[in-house]
Amino acid sequence: MVSIWEKTTKIQQRPTLTENISIPVVIIGGGLAGLLTAYFLQAKGQKVIVLEANRIGSGQTKNTTAKITSQHGLIYHKLIQTFNEETALHYAQANQKAILEYQRIIEENNISCQFTKCAAFLYSTEQEEPLRQEAQAASHLGIQAEFTTDTELPFPVCGAVKFSHQARFHPLHFLQEVAKNITVYENTSVQKVQDHTIITNRGTVTAEKIIFTTHYPFINMPGYFFARMHQERSYVLALENVPLLNDMYLGIDEDGLSFRSNEPYLLFGGGNHRTGENSAGGKYEILRQKAQQYWPKGKEVAYWSAQDCMPIDGIPYIGQFSASTPNWYIATGFQKWGMTSSMVAAMILSDSVFGQENPFAATFSPQRFDISASTVNLLKDSMQAIKGLSKEIFAIPQTKIEELPKGHGGIVEHNGQKVGIYKNMQGEVFQVSVRCPHLGCQLEWNPDELSWDCPCHGSRFDYKGQLINNPAQENLPYHPEFI
Repeated sequence: MVSIWEKTTKIQQRPTLTENISIPVVIIGGGLAGLLTAYFLQAKGQKVIVLEANRIGSGQTKNTTAKITSQHGLIYHKLIQTFNEETALHYAQANQKAILEYQRIIEENNISCQFTKCAAFLYSTEQEEPLRQEAQAASHLGIQAEFTTDTELPFPVCGAVKFSHQARFHPLHFLQEVAKNITVYENTSVQKVQDHTIITNRGTVTAEKIIFTTHYPFINMPGYFFARMHQERSYVLALENVPLLNDMYLGIDEDGLSFRSNEPYLLFGGGNHRTGENSAGGKYEILRQKAQQYWPKGKEVAYWSAQDCMPIDGIPYIGQFSASTPNWYIATGFQKWGMTSSMVAAMILSDSVFGQENPFAATFSPQRFDISASTVNLLKDSMQAIKGLSKEIFAIPQTKIEELPKGHGGIVEHNGQKVGIYKNMQGEVFQVSVRCPHLGCQLEWNPDELSWDCPCHGSRFDYKGQLINNPAQENLPYHPEFI
């Protein structure tokens, strides 16, 4: 499963850290948010380095659909209702400015990244009123938005909201150009952070300011971000020999689909679910069936998936990590809108490091807590964690190893212990622990990606137990054959 961004980009490899160093600012995480923040800081004359556990752009940046848009689902009506008009206005203005900042950087540096101005649509085949409300709210906040029933989609809609002056691009082509003059240490995994000291697998770094842009923070306390958001997954097909669309589309219905062109391909997505809740699988197959229905002559050239952090109140956490860590900063909880959120993070964090006031900082501050905006989702996430921990303690596996078909995975009991088993098509068996090393929840098998996923906080591991997604920091215990 390799995205078309990976297939069409070869990013220059960076060195690993080879000695203990001291630097004013360290950014942990070499995705788009981290590298844009470094880019802004360097533009202001600040010395900064980036530490990346793998390769730059190898996390969520390579799996995005790369929509640069302030249209973030049914967000603006909700923000006005649950927060206030000022919060909604600042959210809208920050993301609208993010679009303009991408255009500015691309034009000033003559970056070839398929940057294309277009409109972004929300649509529904079932309901009209929520879209009318969203169009009115967004327009009231200064966004050029309108309700319409005119789309390019291969099926009729009840209604849609059109946001004009949005954009799309090739994220890795952009990232490699932005990162050219930034000092990055790849394959340098941060294991512990304490005050101003960062301990990695390659050496120790001392810094005045530390910025966490690791998608999901691997430090539990302070901050308690594991209790303030969950993770979700979604799936994408790249299709050729199908009609391309001028604009971008996202469905708001339960089975809503995502569409955007990246010539010569159409990116066709959907299948959203909470991480750790896909035991039945079939997400890619559903998309393939829909693609066959809409475009019988289309051809699939790539497929991949993405993972997103979902904050309990609908706004990313960008700013000071916690009240007790004034020299730490964080950017997380981007929901499904990592492109504009990464730029917003870079603007806010670069100002914060210099002690400069940013008009959007209060809206995105990790120190905020609005009980009316957070209660329902906080309760859902808490119950999910309790459920995951309870299954680890009390649930008894029903499957036996000999009953598991080839090509399938599942939890079995062996010698009084639960183990995760994957049996490949050749009958070879792979055994791992099903206890997540992050906070102990029981992992669940994801047949679409042959992975073990945590339903509590979203850590993921391949069938051999190798870590795929944080917040966990270590692999699962693994044995090459069932004992």
